[in-house]
Amino acid sequence: MFSTKLSIRTGRRTEIIDITRDVSEAVHSGGLEDGICVVYVPHTTAGITINEGADPAVAHDIANRLDSLVPWKGGYTHLEGNAAAHIKSSIIGSSVTVPVRRGRLSLGTWQSIFFCEFDGPRSRRAEVSLIKG
Repeated sequence: MFSTKLSIRTGRRTEIIDITRDVSEAVHSGGLEDGICVVYVPHTTAGITINEGADPAVAHDIANRLDSLVPWKGGYTHLEGNAAAHIKSSIIGSSVTVPVRRGRLSLGTWQSIFFCEFDGPRSRRAEVSLIKG
């Protein structure tokens, strides 16, 4: 198994960042030809998802809808004051798994991998693990 960490710097409270290229580079660096790639976010106020990457409006719409569904101020009881970020992270999830075939991520035509920030701006990381098939 090969494992590496991606460093991600976010600039806004809510931000969705395409990290597909970085994950693809990790697959190449790890030398995986066939198997699976797991991308995991070890943060409770951030997430990871796969969605359309061809039109940046999709990521924008997702971020806006999550902000609308889970407003920053919502009468939450979490003392740290970032309960909305924790809730959004739970909705999105903390990992994705992508098959790797012939050394490439087996994503759909329009799919990209996105790091989702919900409590930024911050310095974050994502962990990429490659498992030979």
